[in-house]
Amino acid sequence: MPNLPDVVLWSIPAFVLLTAVEMAGQRLHPDEDAAGYEAKDTATSVGMGLGSLFFDFLWKIPIVAVYAAVHELTPLRVPVLWWTIPLTLLAQDFFYYWSHRGHHVIRILWACHVVHHSSRRFNLSTALRQPWTGLTSWPFYLPLIALGVHPAALAFCSSVNLVYQFWIHTERIDRLPRPFEYVLNTPSHHRVHHASQGGYLDRNFGGILILWDRVFGSWAGETVRPVYGLTKNIETYNPLRVATHEYAAIARDVRTASGWRERAGRVFRGPGWQPAPTAGTNPAPTTGPVATAAPTPEAAA
Repeated sequence: MPNLPDVVLWSIPAFVLLTAVEMAGQRLHPDEDAAGYEAKDTATSVGMGLGSLFFDFLWKIPIVAVYAAVHELTPLRVPVLWWTIPLTLLAQDFFYYWSHRGHHVIRILWACHVVHHSSRRFNLSTALRQPWTGLTSWPFYLPLIALGVHPAALAFCSSVNLVYQFWIHTERIDRLPRPFEYVLNTPSHHRVHHASQGGYLDRNFGGILILWDRVFGSWAGETVRPVYGLTKNIETYNPLRVATHEYAAIARDVRTASGWRERAGRVFRGPGWQPAPTAGTNPAPTTGPVATAAPTPEAAA
């Protein structure tokens, strides 16, 4: 097995230090236009992050078993060398884009990812607000394992991608020079991603590279100031409720659905999906908070 470092673990001191620096900067130079820090919100984000470390460790057991089995069965092998790791990271970032996009347009996947969007603040502590049900991403990376990428190499690249995205959760950095903004995911691009306005919804899914969004038509530039959070925000700082509220909403919608077609739609269509109204009736509103004011093309399909 390749001996690759645990990038996330080694980055934790930097996460803490940079968050403290940003928090101190907010106190010394308050910006009326910035979302800033709020004690309960920050505590919830940190609690969600600590909880995700525990649950991710549990989810890794079955996921690594599946990956190891597929890697053993495939005749292909990608050696872990100095020049294959950057190529693997590029491929992982491509599949991350599709995983991230899928988690916005399929409601059962959104129930996991909504945790990260549930804060109305946008600062470095928001990056720590991670879900506790992170086992929903692994199928998106199976093609890489089938092509011979070692599971440890995939885990390393996924960690690098996650660590990269920490610094883009800030309002303290304005736009970077144009070449960087064109290629890389930046704070400006990610502010758009976390916004709840109609023109910003379901945009900028890239991890490290924003090029995927430009190629696949999901890019939007930052024009007006973003309003962060969900289109229907949850009024709680309870980590357990933050982690599970959309699953509970799905369960309520499935329980009250009028048939199996609607039940399937409530689970597998977009967060804002509604069944077509029958003659003389109005569709009942979904019971849970959603990220989209109007369904995206994928959600409406």
